[in-house]
Amino acid sequence: MTISIINAVQSTQIFLGLFILVLLITLRKKPIFDGLSINTTQELKGFAILAIFFAHIGYFLVSDTRFLFPLSIAAGVGVNLFLMLSGYGLVISSLSKPLSIIQFYKRRLLKIYSPFWLAFLIFLGLDFFILGKAYSFTYIWQSLIGFFPSANSSDINSPFWYFTLIVAYYLVFPLVFWRKQPWVSAIILYLAGYFFLRWEPTEMHKVIWLYEVHILAFPLGVLLGSLVTKYKGSLFQAKVNTIWGKITRRNWLNIIGYCIFVLFLSGLVVYTAYYSNIEGTRWQEEYTSIITCLALIILFSIKKIESRLFYWFGFFSYEVYLLHWPILSRFDIFYSWAPAWLATVLYLLFFLGVSWLVKKIINKINP
Repeated sequence: MTISIINAVQSTQIFLGLFILVLLITLRKKPIFDGLSINTTQELKGFAILAIFFAHIGYFLVSDTRFLFPLSIAAGVGVNLFLMLSGYGLVISSLSKPLSIIQFYKRRLLKIYSPFWLAFLIFLGLDFFILGKAYSFTYIWQSLIGFFPSANSSDINSPFWYFTLIVAYYLVFPLVFWRKQPWVSAIILYLAGYFFLRWEPTEMHKVIWLYEVHILAFPLGVLLGSLVTKYKGSLFQAKVNTIWGKITRRNWLNIIGYCIFVLFLSGLVVYTAYYSNIEGTRWQEEYTSIITCLALIILFSIKKIESRLFYWFGFFSYEVYLLHWPILSRFDIFYSWAPAWLATVLYLLFFLGVSWLVKKIINKINP
């Protein structure tokens, strides 16, 4: 379903103004320097899911790609951010709370499969009863195990290609994770992905190009987790805290230096997101996206304020990912009658509410 947009530029300006206003209202001062903490990673996930959400609307849903530009240009960055943060989070949790391989599969896989199964069954029912669309038994059982070898309109949810990739990483991670030297695990994971791409299995030829532009992100997240845990609590961390303490003092030289660095990172994010090398080779596109991701991670880690808007979208980011595209593309609720800017606002609120409900149900089923 392609949705026609009237006054795309004006609608974008109105939405952008409202979005910036809400973003400013939800800003809070950070009480302490916490680096790449849980709160920071949640904010980054919020940024990532919003980037993907806006891109799916701007480039795949509506007829005029000017709608939501430039918010819509960073879908690849959003996916790479999710992969990096997943790798990072697995290292941090595996080092703080060691699990056996069986325990890892039982807890981690169940955590990602439970909401996925619920979303899949919901859309299976909606497609059948509302659209009269049925899927083959083979497609259903392959989907239930998380195998999606394509990403097009014939799928129940085309963004589920990402689910296959993340499940593969979750299956391999506990087998190669080395607690003493986690960075070795990052190298193994990258090599596994590299040789998988060189192998080019015919079953995956429809999505292999998507893997090519995201294969580096998860291993980099594992490497980042290894570095953070290695230096946390060390002399290096003490020096970082000392530098942060100096920056936070009301000294004009420190303030100017900090502002210049923040502006540099912000400019780097904007430049590499806009000039993303999407017309170049897969590797050029991926490296450019990775630079954007690393700049964002540093920027979010050193900023003195936090965004509750990004935080809450990050908290519900997985549920939003699972739910948003089929509803937008097949069961449009708002764009058919509301101005585009208002429909986008309503969808953001709608997906927050539905994601909260899904998380509530999953917590009841699997406490």
